[in-house]
Amino acid sequence: MARRTRSRRSLGAAALTALATGAALLSVPAQAEAAASVTVQPDPSYQQERFEGWGTSLVWFANATGDYPPAIREKLARLLFGDDGLALNIARYNIGGGNAPDVKDYLRAGGAVEGWWQAPAGTTREDTDWWSADDPADWNKDADATQRWWVDRIKKDITHWETFSNSPPWFMTVSGYVSGGFNATTDQLKTESVDDFAAYMAGATKRLEKAHGIKVKTVDPFNEPNTNYWSTRLGADGEPVGGRQEGAHMGPELQQKVLAALAPALKKAKTKAEISAMDETNPSIFAQNWNAYSQEARDAVDQMNVHTYGTGQRTTVRDLAKAADKPLWMSEVEGDWGDGQSFTDMRPGLGLAQRIVDDLRELEPKAWVFWQPVEDYDNMKPGGESAKGGNWGSIQIPFSCTSTDTLETCPIYTNTKFDTARNFTHFIKPGDKLIKVNDTSSAAAVTKDGKGLSLVHVNSTTEARTVTIDLSKFRRIGKDATVTPVVTSADGKLEQQAPVKVSDRKATFTVPAQSVTSFAVQGVSGVAKDAPLIRKGHTYTLTGVQSGKAVTVAANGTNLVIGTGNGSTAQQWQLDARYGETGARQRYVFANPAEGERLAVRDNVPVVEPDTGERDPATEWIMSTTGDGTWTLVNVATGRLLEVGGQATHEGAAVTTWQANSGANQRWRVTDVTPTD
Repeated sequence: MARRTRSRRSLGAAALTALATGAALLSVPAQAEAAASVTVQPDPSYQQERFEGWGTSLVWFANATGDYPPAIREKLARLLFGDDGLALNIARYNIGGGNAPDVKDYLRAGGAVEGWWQAPAGTTREDTDWWSADDPADWNKDADATQRWWVDRIKKDITHWETFSNSPPWFMTVSGYVSGGFNATTDQLKTESVDDFAAYMAGATKRLEKAHGIKVKTVDPFNEPNTNYWSTRLGADGEPVGGRQEGAHMGPELQQKVLAALAPALKKAKTKAEISAMDETNPSIFAQNWNAYSQEARDAVDQMNVHTYGTGQRTTVRDLAKAADKPLWMSEVEGDWGDGQSFTDMRPGLGLAQRIVDDLRELEPKAWVFWQPVEDYDNMKPGGESAKGGNWGSIQIPFSCTSTDTLETCPIYTNTKFDTARNFTHFIKPGDKLIKVNDTSSAAAVTKDGKGLSLVHVNSTTEARTVTIDLSKFRRIGKDATVTPVVTSADGKLEQQAPVKVSDRKATFTVPAQSVTSFAVQGVSGVAKDAPLIRKGHTYTLTGVQSGKAVTVAANGTNLVIGTGNGSTAQQWQLDARYGETGARQRYVFANPAEGERLAVRDNVPVVEPDTGERDPATEWIMSTTGDGTWTLVNVATGRLLEVGGQATHEGAAVTTWQANSGANQRWRVTDVTPTD
């Protein structure tokens, strides 16, 4: 059956065309003068890959609510996947591990996701050798009915299905429990169960596909594996009392064994799903894991998944993904961003919005995925997990409702995160391309058809702010071009404003205090001739952000050092060639015209060498920026970044290469020094 094409009826840029053409245009908004101002310049010369969309994991809310009364489930589904709701188009299905039949449930509400195994009668936690992936009797084809209700309900809305695991089944674990080991830093998957676990993931994925008529695109066998989060504690009676969710520690060595086993298991199961990994809790630990992988293990991964519960080293993972030439997802995050449960406080909404902006700007993901936008109201209310309660989730509903409840007795609440998230999901759509922006509070994307722009701006301050959108980096700006603001603040949700006329390639609007505003721009396209930083025939210097000194050809005519030569010929570089699509993953070849040679990496050392005229990945560089005017240079052949070795700053210090680490010694200011006469 063909998938239904999603249409945006309400707030997207295309839907605002009528408003932009039919309403009175304002050259100057009739608003009070702002206390602060910012000029935001979107730059379409630096375009990311086509954005795949917005998504969510289905656990634990799907497990908790899949058997709720129809009216409640349907309202939740519309809030999450409907065009007027969050309009999500990606879903991650959790393949539950499942504790032994004789273990009393001790996990949080919704956390006990049923496994796909079928244990013989009388099986206990001590029975661990009975399961075989090749025996149909050991599979429960009817497992996990509640989460799978959601699969059927939303499958026409979903363009990318991913399956993932929080823990292997109990009989594959060292501790015998799915909540983790008795030591949170030791591997939980038994080494002799690696092949069984791979077969379990592949078999459950294929059974899910067949039962629901869907195609799973990616399978991730891990969740935050190299952490100390996952542990089981036993009480005096020997029963588990600690560890409220499924989780399993697996270090990089064990991760690689799982990846090696998963590829043939997927093939044997006859699913075309590819492998994603490793859903680590933050970019720093992701990089630690990835750098420990062998090349064979990296090659087994088709898509890189990372969480941003920690935000350091986002650019490291961005550059690792570019070096590996693989798609990258921000595959999970949530948070509180407030001071006690509230459905009106703007701080949670502003916190989520700024997190999205930062992720899009620094990580450059192809998709952005919620952990779960639906949270347990009972757990988040005062007296739940904290005395003041919390704001996890954009939507909250009790996970304790029954088959006799109604929307009145089992109410659904939305907080400001639900509203500000829609400022992104209704405007930056699947197929759009995120682009460079010079403002750290803004994210922007050119529309799929290339004839418009969506820009989202976050004003977290307590004062109004005048935002001027500078469109001068676009090649064409129509005479009827307009910018339509849609504002979410304490005074309203997604309030459409009168369109602002573009004048002198700019449009200005004053956004309220503590607000998130989406700007739908109609009538702009292309890339201005002078927008790209690197252009044929121009000359550039590369100055280290940390050292303040420029990349210089050393006296031996081969190696590179840093120096203060004031733009001497030994410091001048020109574009020699470019390969691949324009944008954030384009590959550049640089030449030093004075030496008649090009910049290459040999044995991990950057050198200048004669230009043979033949294409060579060792001479190709991918340039990345967050829009702050500084760049990293990733060597295509080695995946290493150009840097000043040892973070040195002295004259003549060696320019080297190293693994991406987001250090200031790996960032460069690229300055056009082409003579103007």
